Amino acid sequence: MKENTEKWLLIEIKEFIAFLTLHHPEKRNALTPAMLTALHMNLESFSKKGDIRCVVIKGAGDKTFSSGYDIAAIPVSHQPDTRQDTPDPLRKGLAAIKQFPYPTIAMLNGHAFGAGFNLCACCDIRIAADDIRMGMTAARLGVPYHPGGIQQFIEAFGIARTKEIFYTASIFHGKDLLRKGLVDYMVPRSELESFTRTFAQKITRNAPLSLTSIKKIITLFENDLTLDQSNLDTADKLMQRCFQSDDLKEGQAAFMEKRPPVFTGK
Repeated sequence: MKENTEKWLLIEIKEFIAFLTLHHPEKRNALTPAMLTALHMNLESFSKKGDIRCVVIKGAGDKTFSSGYDIAAIPVSHQPDTRQDTPDPLRKGLAAIKQFPYPTIAMLNGHAFGAGFNLCACCDIRIAADDIRMGMTAARLGVPYHPGGIQQFIEAFGIARTKEIFYTASIFHGKDLLRKGLVDYMVPRSELESFTRTFAQKITRNAPLSLTSIKKIITLFENDLTLDQSNLDTADKLMQRCFQSDDLKEGQAAFMEKRPPVFTGK
């Protein structure tokens, strides 16, 4: 039976702006395949119609923007000949945000971790409440991270900052988010929605053809960072090694049991 994706993504459209709400409150808005599929399909539909000139993405509730990709859905294998890939809905959902022809805004009304942080990196602008936290914790879980996602971080934050984000698996919060350039604006929580709406309206008052052409030209510069096939093959081998490791199994178990992981490098 086909799953109803509408419950995972709430949509409000007003004055050329689409407000998309990641809706999975019982799991802190974890990104499910159904949610990412809904995100991809709706952004693709908006692109074809051309009547949405700005997209704002937020999380349900006021605690978490997104806790990341559902940890239980990450594949684990100990068979050396078993190939494992980044989930296709994740790649497509993130790519749909990057490739949307008009500007996109992450309205960070709550914490953003892992793939939730990656989703924010794919948006053109990040506007945050002043009490949120953000972090990429893949290394804490023993999880490899796909080269497309790392490229999206580099495009958003630069190589040096991306190294810090991934190497340390730190949780950033408060003014540190602004100082490190992880968010573009930080406002009191009570002002977040009105500030973001006004910001989006400022965008939509501009000429549509100018907006789309400017974003396309910026994307052309970003595409210079794209890996060639040889480098993609090397990245894939590195990812498969992590997917087949004992450390990934330990990282998942520690996360579920809420304890520090004990990694062995195997």
